[in-house]
Amino acid sequence: MPRSLRLLLLMIAVAVTAATATACAAAPAATELELEGDITVHDPALVVGAEGEPWYVFSTGDVREGLGAPQIRRSTDEGLTWEYVGTVWDAGSRPEWAYEAVPGVQNFWAPDVYEHDGTYYLYYSASTFGKNTSAIGLTTNTTLDPDDPAYEWVDQGLVWRSTAGEDDYNAIDPGIVADQDGTPWMAFGSFWGGIQLIQLEWPSGMPAPGAEPVTIASRIGPPNAIEAPFIYPRDGWFYLFVSEESCCKGTDSTYRIAVGRSRDVTGPYVGPDGTELTMDGAHLILEAHGDMVGPGGQSVSAGRLGFHFYDAAQGGLMQLAIRELAWTDDGWPVARTADELEAATEKQ
Repeated sequence: MPRSLRLLLLMIAVAVTAATATACAAAPAATELELEGDITVHDPALVVGAEGEPWYVFSTGDVREGLGAPQIRRSTDEGLTWEYVGTVWDAGSRPEWAYEAVPGVQNFWAPDVYEHDGTYYLYYSASTFGKNTSAIGLTTNTTLDPDDPAYEWVDQGLVWRSTAGEDDYNAIDPGIVADQDGTPWMAFGSFWGGIQLIQLEWPSGMPAPGAEPVTIASRIGPPNAIEAPFIYPRDGWFYLFVSEESCCKGTDSTYRIAVGRSRDVTGPYVGPDGTELTMDGAHLILEAHGDMVGPGGQSVSAGRLGFHFYDAAQGGLMQLAIRELAWTDDGWPVARTADELEAATEKQ
């Protein structure tokens, strides 16, 4: 190869590398919080407190603690350091109806917390792995502070259920959102018929009279690996965050986070290219990187994305992560950090 041609190719390579680095530096990137304390968490429901107020994370329970009730962690330094502060119920206050509705249930999954008119509504899942005989329950409180004398979770019973052989959806993974008029809605679902949406009503927090679920997101073909819906309103859009693929397998997990959006809470939700989420159109925003394996089980509060992942450096131990989302000029959330964006660009 002539020396002049080699020099030309080298100059082109340097220019491309510089352009790529500049583009990565200019692109919006998420900011990762450096967490400490007790962060062994699965399916976090993040509640960002007002300035000077504590943050909370509610998460999937462990049968060894509070008979599998949803767990509670608190941070008093804006989400950096976390302490375990107990479970939502114990042996004396557990929801007995759930054990009848879902035979074999041991722990309770993927809670979500929504505040309305001074009441905190905590929705949770009762199920067994790989089955869609499941139920979503509700408990309420007037405060999230376990040190407040008024602190008491009150069981409100069954919200919605699914039955194997009867329903083509799975009644787990509730996520609550209010529309422009203040009407509440609950997204839910895992595998089977995909993500469902049903209208609720205040102040009961229960389904509106005559309400039935409709499908708002799905993959194409079995096993329809989509779950953990969370709808986040921002700037006139409703953003539907979902977890795709498989969780709960440690470092073999393939979980990843994707998103679509709609001007109407009921959809249709679409990805950036206009493909509807009912046709597998969700936009991938976070996947495994380095020791972070299988990120998912997400929620969003005050622009922060809370999720769990499996830490390869700790043998696949589940861990909490929190990132402040960035946003593109055309309104799409960015969950990757600058390093992850650069690595993704180099793969292309």
